[in-house]
Amino acid sequence: MANVLKTIRTGDDYIESLRGRPMRVYLFGELVSEPVDHPMIRPSINAVAETYDLAVREEQLASADSSITGLRVNRFLHIAESAADLVLQNKMQRKLGQNTGTCFQRCVGMDALNALHSTTFEIDEKHKTDYHKRFLEFVKMVQRENLVIGGAMTDPKGDRSKGPAEQDDPDLFTRVVDSDEKGVYISGAKAHQTGCINSHWIIIMPTVRLTESDRDWAVVGAVPADAKGITYIYGRQSCDTRSMEEGDIDAGNAKYGGQEALMILDRVFIPWDRVFMHGEHEFASMLVERFTCYHRRSYVCKTGLGDVLIGAAATISDYNGVPKVSHIKDKIIEMTHLNETIFAAGIASSYQGHKMKSGVYLNDDMLAQVCKHNVTRFPYEISRLAQDIAGGLMVTLPSEKDFRHPEAGPLLKKYLVGRKGVDVENRMRILRLIENMTLGRNAVGYLTESMHGAGSPQAQRIQIQRQMQLGYKKNLAKRLSGITGDIEEPSEQSEYFKRVFKTRDSVL
Repeated sequence: MANVLKTIRTGDDYIESLRGRPMRVYLFGELVSEPVDHPMIRPSINAVAETYDLAVREEQLASADSSITGLRVNRFLHIAESAADLVLQNKMQRKLGQNTGTCFQRCVGMDALNALHSTTFEIDEKHKTDYHKRFLEFVKMVQRENLVIGGAMTDPKGDRSKGPAEQDDPDLFTRVVDSDEKGVYISGAKAHQTGCINSHWIIIMPTVRLTESDRDWAVVGAVPADAKGITYIYGRQSCDTRSMEEGDIDAGNAKYGGQEALMILDRVFIPWDRVFMHGEHEFASMLVERFTCYHRRSYVCKTGLGDVLIGAAATISDYNGVPKVSHIKDKIIEMTHLNETIFAAGIASSYQGHKMKSGVYLNDDMLAQVCKHNVTRFPYEISRLAQDIAGGLMVTLPSEKDFRHPEAGPLLKKYLVGRKGVDVENRMRILRLIENMTLGRNAVGYLTESMHGAGSPQAQRIQIQRQMQLGYKKNLAKRLSGITGDIEEPSEQSEYFKRVFKTRDSVL
């Protein structure tokens, strides 16, 4: 890694740590010489930088005392040591959503670290391996240097009806292609990789349940983001080239943006001390389920974006002169209700966190599924209501260049005036922000990512079905209605209900 500072503290430190790395990044069919300075990439880097600056400004919220290193570390690198740690993760995520109005890209790495803590421990317990020790050494390094960790789980998958070993092209799932006394070599690809180019290290993980025939695909390891053999192809986003135009109005949110890329791996080397799974296929599903449990309640970050969009809708209603109209007020109330419902499920999942064998805390799975399932729906309705309040001008507004034009500009300022005393440019800016979040570049992070990130809606419904324990609930109804002799299994409370009714609360 070319330019990582020994210890990164501020957002500026972080940005400088990314410079000069030998990365292969394609964008618009060309290699990018320096991603840090590319106008389409820089907003996503700024969003990650805010995760560092927040830890400086609000230390209690965005950092934690690590028992692994004894250091005060960024919360994105902290292994949760209590349910309170899980709760503070969620509060930090909402704050960062408010501050950036977009995806700040670090939740995947945080959730991967926490999921691997318990998974490596339990692999060692069964197979007498030393993955957990290796993993802890890796955590010590990244905590000391305060690095950004990306988590790469999603494979291209090819034919979805077939497993990794059944594909015509075995590289459609990332796999071990060779190994020697120094380590392993992996090939394949990881799709939809959020913040990968902005990371220092990336943890490669399997994406599906694996069988004995899929052993080569059962690999977990950490690689530098600029490792030899990695090629990134930057993903397009709606309205993304606006960031390359003059001015800052049409972008809607000129400072902050998200990032996704296709990550291609061609015989990428991972030394043994950075390998945390190698062939233990039966643990792939455990890792995926624990990661998604953490990550689905991490989607409380979208409530921070929702706060911004609610504020934008309230602002444009004021600029239009209708803030007290009853149906406008009611729509903003509904937006708030939906937003807080997301937050309620996510933070409740964290409050119900419980300790694993390794010592890490895992949030409640059922409530995590409910949180993410809400996220697949509610931001769309919040966005619809914001567009309703904003009006059609949001998508017919002329460009900033037209507003700056000596002839067209005065005409636009005359005819696009709103309430008396409101600057036309301010009205234009808030409309562009609503467009940015509901149709433009940051709709990627607020809408489509909300639908498919951490698993599409059906994935949550499957997990909810597995845990809803209808037999137990039927027995409750039968008992109260006087039915006897027709008891269903399971007759006792599930782990979910045991946590619901637990009286000792480590958070409070």
